[in-house]
Amino acid sequence: MLRIPGYVKYLGKRVLVLGLTLIIATYITIVIANFGGYIDKILKEQIEFEVSQQLARNPAFRALPEPVKEKYRKELIEQRIKAMGLDKPFIQRSFIYLVQALTLDLGRAMHLRSAAGSSKVRDIILERLPWSVLLFTLGTILEAILGIYLGLHMARRALSFFDRAMTIFAIITYVIPPWFFGMIFILLFSFYLRIFPPGGLVSRPHEDPWSFTADLLYHLALPLFTWVFAFFGYWAYITRNLVVGIFQEDYVTAARAKGLPENLVMRRYVLRPAAPPIVTMVAIALASSWTGAIVTETVFSWPGLGSLYWEAIWSMDAPVIIGLTVMYAYLFVITIFILDILYAFLDPRVRVGGVR
Repeated sequence: MLRIPGYVKYLGKRVLVLGLTLIIATYITIVIANFGGYIDKILKEQIEFEVSQQLARNPAFRALPEPVKEKYRKELIEQRIKAMGLDKPFIQRSFIYLVQALTLDLGRAMHLRSAAGSSKVRDIILERLPWSVLLFTLGTILEAILGIYLGLHMARRALSFFDRAMTIFAIITYVIPPWFFGMIFILLFSFYLRIFPPGGLVSRPHEDPWSFTADLLYHLALPLFTWVFAFFGYWAYITRNLVVGIFQEDYVTAARAKGLPENLVMRRYVLRPAAPPIVTMVAIALASSWTGAIVTETVFSWPGLGSLYWEAIWSMDAPVIIGLTVMYAYLFVITIFILDILYAFLDPRVRVGGVR
């Protein structure tokens, strides 16, 4: 009889659990995005308005008797409602929406449009996605590298002036939202020192890709600096506490008692057990960075996914809300699954099923 390795069983179970989580999260989003039938009501009113406006511009329609006009108008409205599937119960339509969302058939937006004029939700999201990745994903990578590096130095110099100063800095920057730093830095660097622009993607349209890139990087500098400044202290503090805790383990004390070099102790006995939680934090932070930041993007007039989410909520554009949520759900599920795989290689304490 073929025996399936325990770790393969574990991954299979994780795929089922994560898949079920994705389905439930997507369906709940579809139900919530309908606003208790409010979206259906808006769509029907919009159909009635469009049909009335269309018929009012038709001279032949205006010449018809009033009862005939009313009957024709109602028939046309019913045809439009059936064409959009609004004549079916929401429960029935919700499962159709679920299948479409899970297959990334995100449909068309109700109100929002891409810069090229497309109403496809996929086009609208893909247009904003690169700018969120450029600012927040790059910022997350930089803040994580800087914070982890400083956190290791804080741990090796625990209770020193540097450690205490960085701890105070980390606490202050953690409790203050990044958009507040953004406003302060805009006042300082844009209006007083006039070094960086206050916001936006570029100053003007560019035909030359090199001048566009230079202008883009110029506008990126201030929001990127703000994002890294707001969060690298948090990374340093978390890394410091994690490593200090490992320093107190008996196996680290024994390694030092053997006279092993400190760099070898750090690499073999400290960084190795510290790797799994740090990798987890980095992976989840990178996945979260794709969602953007609504207020920070608003402060810097940055056209990312965070501002798109806000525009979709404000205009009650349910397809865009669902599309963004499904994208985030897929991203987090994939991230968690990758972490499950990495844990087996990074953490020797992981034992599942028949693995010994």
